[in-house]
Amino acid sequence: MGIIAKQSFYNSISIALAFIIGAFNTVYLYPTHMGSSLQGLVVALLALSNLVQPFISFGVQHAVIKFYSSTKSKAEKDKLLSFSLILPILVFTAILLTTYLFYEQITEFIASENKQIGKYAYLIIAVAFSTALFELFYNWLRIQLFSVFGNFLKEFFPRVLIFTLLLVYSSGSLDLDGFIMALIIGYYIRLFLVIVYSLVKYTPKFSFSLPLQFKSMLRYSILIFMSGTAASLILDIDKSMISKILTVENVAYYSVAVFIAAVIEFPGRAMFQIVSPLVAKAINEKDNGKLSNLLRKSSNNLLLVSGLLFLLINLNLDDFYEWINLDDYKVALEVVLIVSVGKLFTMSMGCLNNIITNSQYYYYVFWFSTLSAVLAVVLNLYLIRWYGIIGAAYATLFVIVFINLLKIILVQYRFKINPYGRETLPTISIVVLLYFLISSISIDYDPFTVMIFRSTFIGITFILLAYLLKLTDDIQQFLAKIFPFVKRD
Repeated sequence: MGIIAKQSFYNSISIALAFIIGAFNTVYLYPTHMGSSLQGLVVALLALSNLVQPFISFGVQHAVIKFYSSTKSKAEKDKLLSFSLILPILVFTAILLTTYLFYEQITEFIASENKQIGKYAYLIIAVAFSTALFELFYNWLRIQLFSVFGNFLKEFFPRVLIFTLLLVYSSGSLDLDGFIMALIIGYYIRLFLVIVYSLVKYTPKFSFSLPLQFKSMLRYSILIFMSGTAASLILDIDKSMISKILTVENVAYYSVAVFIAAVIEFPGRAMFQIVSPLVAKAINEKDNGKLSNLLRKSSNNLLLVSGLLFLLINLNLDDFYEWINLDDYKVALEVVLIVSVGKLFTMSMGCLNNIITNSQYYYYVFWFSTLSAVLAVVLNLYLIRWYGIIGAAYATLFVIVFINLLKIILVQYRFKINPYGRETLPTISIVVLLYFLISSISIDYDPFTVMIFRSTFIGITFILLAYLLKLTDDIQQFLAKIFPFVKRD
């Protein structure tokens, strides 16, 4: 698992740095230099572009990963890549024409609650198209197993772009119009960089001929597109229902808590960039042994790393909120714990989602997404009324656990494999033991100092136990490189 571990490590660094800069932008730069109303405007515009982007890409970026490894000749691979580029451009042309013909009606609709959104509606289409093509070329890199630079552009670049533009905006060199235009230009610079890099790594001979798997590819793309549409609903349905049932302040408390809990997933985001093409290749080659190995190792490594993050986050939460002076937000402390349990369960499944998406059973993704959306709406409707934002957290946890169990059953039934092995129970035991042991110890001192001390203790203890119990070869090899006296098994 050398190439996976190596690229996942670099991807993790990019995502971690992106998270830090993104958090700084959200918590400090936006409120300080733009104010809440303009921050809401920019965030809303980018969120709307993210909703439009799947309509342009139409799922072909996922189809490239699934079908590329099953095509043998270069000519056929080139047809597949050409088709994956042509289809989004055709869809975008149709969307652009529709937007042009009904621009006033569209802007009136999206600006019904904020007139400024209508003024800058062009950003939505411009960024959506840029992002759709970026994802496509990025997946070209992933299937060649060159994910590091693409991941850097995907995760790190947009945060640094906004960070830089906010600083320039604060100096008075940019007004809001200039900020919006510079943001669009920045997204297209990112697109240009990924196009150049991907074509350097692999240059296809572009063709207007349809690939042999055209029908299967189109059917797959449509289903993934529909699944993505349902998944988009799940992402924000809880916040939307909280704002309607409770107050907007509760949305802020809940959003920050979920943002913190989501950190647990960043090792998975890093690993899946490189694992997904390998999973598709193993499935296309019908190599069940390799598939099982990928599933077990990804599950083991992600459970360990995400388990450590789970401890670092939840055991330092009180001090963190006190340190950054977010006392009002402490009402959502329990939300972080509840949601992070669900996130940890998802990470423990390793690349299981990639197996379903890249297999002949990919159509289950649509049903899982649809069922998740229905459950989320029904559960939030009742639990938010009964328990407030804690109820929303429990609704999220229930949906995650229930759907994940269905996915595990599906993969076990169809492939006769599952993510869990002998290392799973000891890893979970370490996480549970350390959580209850350390949470029972209260230290009344400077919050920042306490967090540093506690985090150091957690990290050393966790890694030492993982090493002594030989829970993963990667930790053994990592420690052997740093400390020559450590034996490498």
